[in-house]
Amino acid sequence: MKVLFIGGTGLISSACSKLALERGMDLYLLNRSQNKKHLAPPGAKVLTADVYTEEARIADLLQPHHFDVVVDWIAFTPTDIERDIRLFTDKTEQFIFISSASAYQKPPDNYLITEEAPLSNPHWIYSRNKIACEERLMLEYHQRQFPVTIIRPSLTYGVSQIPLCVGSWQHPYTVIDRMKRGKKVIIPGDGTSLWVLTWNEDFAVGFLGLFGRTEALGESFHITSDEVQTWNKIYQTTVDALGVKPDFIHIPSDLIAAYDPEMVGSLIGDKINSSVFDNTKIKRFVPEFHATTTWAQGVRKAIEWFEADPARRTIDEPYNQLWDKIIAAYQVAFPAHMPPT
Repeated sequence: MKVLFIGGTGLISSACSKLALERGMDLYLLNRSQNKKHLAPPGAKVLTADVYTEEARIADLLQPHHFDVVVDWIAFTPTDIERDIRLFTDKTEQFIFISSASAYQKPPDNYLITEEAPLSNPHWIYSRNKIACEERLMLEYHQRQFPVTIIRPSLTYGVSQIPLCVGSWQHPYTVIDRMKRGKKVIIPGDGTSLWVLTWNEDFAVGFLGLFGRTEALGESFHITSDEVQTWNKIYQTTVDALGVKPDFIHIPSDLIAAYDPEMVGSLIGDKINSSVFDNTKIKRFVPEFHATTTWAQGVRKAIEWFEADPARRTIDEPYNQLWDKIIAAYQVAFPAHMPPT
């Protein structure tokens, strides 16, 4: 099977690249940076071009190729989708668009989410763009049989990411460092909303199982773990893995977002809502898919990865300062939460 990943070296896509090669697929990566060639797994063929600015060059690179599957990991807007339709019409048997589970209705009508749930997120432009991308692709599928399959990952992680609800995505060790130093760590709300965290290698099994499946064309899927936990439990498991005592402080999400506008989308538009996913559909299409890595196992693997190399343990000092500022503001508003003097 000949496969093209647009991207292919990111948090989720790297696990899928690895599994694709292990399964003997002829894998191509389209990457815009020469500097990222070293991130490509051995055996992958790399095409170098900027997908956002070099469409003509990419068309030339693709001219001699026809792919069984094309996956765009880095399409975020309808403009990206229009480019993909131009590039890959009649060039692939299956085009897979990576959408987002944050596109599902927020807040949800029902905590248990199926692929038929409404798509609506008034809080996050990222999610609304993903919805618009899905709508354009499905229109192209129905009008001109463009062979699209839509995937909606939820919070998926691997060894290089510790996806806590209030953290630094670019410097994940920041919250771990706070825990180790006995600093207060923010949990939004009361911490009782339900959430699902998915290990990237588990996701890859379900994802690759859809490759070449004609019955998956025109369909959408989420691929997540079945392990459902509260944010309180997720944070507690993290400090247990570190072997430290917790010092958590619960702060309303609106207050957090007032100090950090980016959290309006990723927090209020996503993570404070209970989100539990019914994986019946992906398991029906890919019976071998079962998420086997628990959060307790995954977070220990991630912590071990960070601890193995000091260079990985980068700290987001601006976020540290911001969190301290939010905590101080909350303690002023609620003096009972002030530390003893």
